[in-house]
Amino acid sequence: MTEKPYRSLVKAISWRVTGTIDTMVISYLITGQMKWALSIGFVEVFTKIALYFVHERIWNKLSFGRVKPADDFAI
Repeated sequence: MTEKPYRSLVKAISWRVTGTIDTMVISYLITGQMKWALSIGFVEVFTKIALYFVHERIWNKLSFGRVKPADDFAI
């Protein structure tokens, strides 16, 4: 079974929301400035969604670690 591109996109977005919140918290802890934390988070969310989408589509084309499903019947 393969995944359609829109599934990869939705997965990329949901993962990036989680990752961006993490990036903003860490940025705030390091800089102490909310403006910098939000700026860093805003930029990285778009670049990392694109990178993850491409990464996911490449992995979807590889057979590494996949097993073919058994046939339902045989004659």
